[in-house]
Amino acid sequence: MSTTAPAFADATASDSALRRFLHGLPGVDAVGLEARAASLGTRSIKTTAKAYAIDLAISMIDLTTLEGADTPGKVRALAAKAVHPDPTDRTAPRTAAVCVYPDMAATAVAALAGSGVKVASVATAFPAGRAALDVKLADVRDAVAAGADEIDMVIDRGAFLSGRYLKVYEEILAVKAECGRARLKVIFETGELSTYDNIRRASWLGMLAGADFIKTSTGKVGVNATPANTLLMLEAVRDFRAQTGVQIGVKPAGGIRTSKDAVKFLVLVNETAGEDWLDNHWFRFGASSLLNDLLMQRQKLSTGRYSGPDYVTVD
Repeated sequence: MSTTAPAFADATASDSALRRFLHGLPGVDAVGLEARAASLGTRSIKTTAKAYAIDLAISMIDLTTLEGADTPGKVRALAAKAVHPDPTDRTAPRTAAVCVYPDMAATAVAALAGSGVKVASVATAFPAGRAALDVKLADVRDAVAAGADEIDMVIDRGAFLSGRYLKVYEEILAVKAECGRARLKVIFETGELSTYDNIRRASWLGMLAGADFIKTSTGKVGVNATPANTLLMLEAVRDFRAQTGVQIGVKPAGGIRTSKDAVKFLVLVNETAGEDWLDNHWFRFGASSLLNDLLMQRQKLSTGRYSGPDYVTVD
């Protein structure tokens, strides 16, 4: 479990100290950031590397269902797909996790028992995060008690955008304390943070508070993961480890639908944070439809042809 690095203890001593630290971070060159993300996205991948990248991407997926109409049957079906993504080819890797609401966590845990696939549960009044702290913490406790391996929390964007950074920091600390052995992913909802400077500040705030992962989005707003905002977060975890020795994971979520998209993000990881992050312990895709395209591209590489429309399940 990651903890606040001693080197930054002074930065979190008070609201004013935290504000000074976060606003003292280097400003983001938006044009340069977007240009670098676009440039890395044009890298060509040879066939053998593409096959490796597709399997790696499959192994990094948090296969997700976060709908009001979720049922135990749907969650069990999703769990079965996570364990054997391609029922006709048992060499296809398992996904990293299945991500569900807290009331479905126990169902997912039972369905995935012994498989090695993790159960992630959103919490803290996901996706808006608009609830009292005791309600949010109860949400986390329920998910942990149900056996969730990972908790995906949302920050209070209203508090963050109004400059109440210590409130956000202390809320993350409180959630982290309730997680026990579960790893904590902190969701910023980057589409609501408006500026790259805010995304950089949120990244450092989450890491200082003990996040095990920083995550772009809930997937429930108009702008979710982009190459540029993910690149910015990868730079943050790289720099944080360089200064503290503590490694933090990154999870882009929402809007990543094709194999081509996934490969672009893996290039970003390799070229920005480095090979140490090319593992599902440190990098995830929050996705519900990406897996199907990866499986279709995987079959194309192995057979030379695309599958029919009934080859993959429709989530």
